[in-house]
Amino acid sequence: MKTNQPPILTEGDKVTLISSARKVKVSELEYAVNTLDKWGLQIRFGAHLYKKNHQFAGTVDDRRQDLQSALDDHTIKAVFFVRGGYGSIQIVDLIDWSAFKKNPKWLVGFSDITVFHSHIHQNLRLPSLHAPMPITYPNNTQSSLSNLRKILFGHKIQYNCVLHPLNKMGRTSGELVGGNLSILYSLLGSKSQMNTQGKLLFIEDLDEYLYHLDRMAQALDRAGMLNKLSGLIVGGMSDMNDNSVPYGKSAECIILDVVSKYDFPV
Repeated sequence: MKTNQPPILTEGDKVTLISSARKVKVSELEYAVNTLDKWGLQIRFGAHLYKKNHQFAGTVDDRRQDLQSALDDHTIKAVFFVRGGYGSIQIVDLIDWSAFKKNPKWLVGFSDITVFHSHIHQNLRLPSLHAPMPITYPNNTQSSLSNLRKILFGHKIQYNCVLHPLNKMGRTSGELVGGNLSILYSLLGSKSQMNTQGKLLFIEDLDEYLYHLDRMAQALDRAGMLNKLSGLIVGGMSDMNDNSVPYGKSAECIILDVVSKYDFPV
């Protein structure tokens, strides 16, 4: 994929912290602010970052304004979404992406932020970072935070993962896309649904029922998102729930069942 890649960061660059989803407290970001400060970055905060509107970090327009301002400000080199939850879908179609397309910057986050990753990949052909969010920094490993810094500052990284017994082995390469499975499922049939053909798809999820995990994986398959992959990377399927009558399979087994008919590595 040929893209207008966001520039790498250097010490002294300005970055901004916003929330497009759930509300956040000042105390929840202290560790992250100290971390980014140690990286030599100048931190700015969205004007409405600490506002509260029920479960959200302000109204739809508050959150839209914070993202739009960050995208339009050419002095801001990266946008860190401080947390996920729910809410990004409410503003994605209200954003004017024209300035961002001309002068891209790194958008960093995971979970609900998959809305933006998928949308800009499909519509703007620009890379973004599925990566730790500031509210999670205190619980992230130092290697994960170090890798985030390396990527932002232009250094190459390599992941060495423990083999999983359900892996389907093979060698492959491709453009890496994906994110939170629930979000990818929610974007099916919309203009934000990504084209996964010939690509490496990454999926992760949290706190889902096992039967719903199967429903989502089956839906992605029926929508043609799995049949022509270069490979599938299954990330954390954490804190899964089951009914009183057990589903009978783990999250990993459910996913493998759906893609077992294909020959790409998993």
